[in-house]
Amino acid sequence: MSCSKQFKHCKALFCNFNALKTTCQVHQLQYARVVCRYNSHDSQRPSFSEKLNQGPTFQHFVANSGKGKENYLYGDTESVPYLEEDVYSGHGRKVYFDTYGCQMNFNDTEIAWSILKDKGYSKSESVKEADIVLLMTCSIRDNAEQKIWNMVERYKGFKRKAGKKNPLRIGILGCMAERLKHKILDKEKMVDLVCGPDAYRDLPRLLAMTPESRQSAVNVMLSLEETYADVMPVRINEDSKTAFVSITRGCNNMCSYCIVPFTRGRERSRPISSILEEVRMLSDQGIKEITLLGQNVNSYCDKTEEVHYGGLPCTEPQSEVLSKGFKTIYKLKPGGRRFSHLLDQVSQIDPGMRIRFTSPHPKDFPDEVLYLIRDRTNICNKIHLPAQSGSTAILHAMRRGHTREAYLDLVHHIREIIPDVSLTSDFIVGFCGETEEDHQDTLSLIEEVGYQYVYQFPYSMRQKTHAHHHLKDTVPQSVKLQRTQEVIDCARKGMLGLNQSQIGQEQLVLIEGTSKRSSSDMWGRNDGSIKVIIPNNPIPSSDGGSCLKNIALGDYVVVKILSANSQTLFGEPLYHSSLVNYTATPESVSRTASIS
Repeated sequence: MSCSKQFKHCKALFCNFNALKTTCQVHQLQYARVVCRYNSHDSQRPSFSEKLNQGPTFQHFVANSGKGKENYLYGDTESVPYLEEDVYSGHGRKVYFDTYGCQMNFNDTEIAWSILKDKGYSKSESVKEADIVLLMTCSIRDNAEQKIWNMVERYKGFKRKAGKKNPLRIGILGCMAERLKHKILDKEKMVDLVCGPDAYRDLPRLLAMTPESRQSAVNVMLSLEETYADVMPVRINEDSKTAFVSITRGCNNMCSYCIVPFTRGRERSRPISSILEEVRMLSDQGIKEITLLGQNVNSYCDKTEEVHYGGLPCTEPQSEVLSKGFKTIYKLKPGGRRFSHLLDQVSQIDPGMRIRFTSPHPKDFPDEVLYLIRDRTNICNKIHLPAQSGSTAILHAMRRGHTREAYLDLVHHIREIIPDVSLTSDFIVGFCGETEEDHQDTLSLIEEVGYQYVYQFPYSMRQKTHAHHHLKDTVPQSVKLQRTQEVIDCARKGMLGLNQSQIGQEQLVLIEGTSKRSSSDMWGRNDGSIKVIIPNNPIPSSDGGSCLKNIALGDYVVVKILSANSQTLFGEPLYHSSLVNYTATPESVSRTASIS
């Protein structure tokens, strides 16, 4: 094909970029780079026609339209002659991250930072020194979104001060980017890029396009496959001795109140080999505790690895097993390696590293998971068990897949297997149609279960959800706030009793930082994830020697609990230890009485 014909083909592609972008992420990436070269006015570089002579033809795009996503994830795009590394290089430009929402958002920030760091960007600790501000956002409730709008207004002031010579670029990432992409772009046009949860790999391209086109760059495409399995997150807080490891993305549950399936897509699990590699890396870095993350973390199902029977590949025959009395609105997934297999493998990597996981769904607690938690000393005896409501009628309206009675049966079953388990929960207050009787059912459930901690939120209607289309938000905001306070009061009463019952016990505490209230105190968490405050006094090592050692970040310290309030324990540090040594001591079993 002649150069002039190639030029016409590529120009046609440029004019129809919006139509092409949904075809294939491979073509998005490759063609956007052509656009960057096409718009370039740098006379020092080869001309556009010269680049075309080395670049792909229109037939190249068509011929590759059937290639799989793995070509985008792992393919060597830099081997194409017309692609230049400096097109997407950050050239040391400083990025400031501002993160809101759940632990998954903080992990997403680390993924985004890993991608940008690899392209030559640097991280700024202050917005005043940044060239780019990226807000990792949450859409789970309306007040979370309002915080983002307020911060955008604040950053607009910095952008005006920066002027045109050193323009500050503002980007919205995460769930809010997916849900409100058009509103974000139209609102006073002060946002330069919008990037959804499955498009972080595209950040270097989006950042490269904004100065070229002087327009906002957008990629909010959801994926059925993206897990960022080959991206090793770079921790934002390098001093922390705890870390999050994402194992699933998206959710299939379709609870009627929840926006997650629409902002993060359908559920998919990260390959187990990738997870184990990251956990080993964190162990080598001296991390003392990891938390496995997912919107429905314990429904993990990896089908990427196969076992062989008689020379024929066959997915390992494990089927999804639901907790007794629970059901789903989606078809159960056959085959694959389940959460119990992953938890078993992760716990064997480093016996001296604590393992936690969140956020699970009560439907996915088969006995093998419970026995594994009981028997592995480095898997914490703490289970988050979101109830959302204590009323069977409201649970049905929420499409939770269980009754109040089934939930209580599961609680009793868990405590039969793990007597010293620490339970926490989530509750949505004032859901559509909630009556005073329904609310009292929630209060009585909290009293009956006895949670170590409760997270409660007044209901906020979200667009696109089942509730938005089929239910009415009938509970006044004033009633929601009143009931929320009653839930808080009820929960704290039970939490105070549980914490006071631990006075006199000796517990192993992982030190995570200096107390905000006093620089002479340290804080950490026990096995049940309860915050423990201790004075920063030198204490002996576990070997019984006379030499005293200062308490430092990441130390395991045996603490005697002296007092408690509803959310915090206060204690006296006794001696340094380790998770392995402490759990191997027979006396340690009696040091922590059952809190059930």
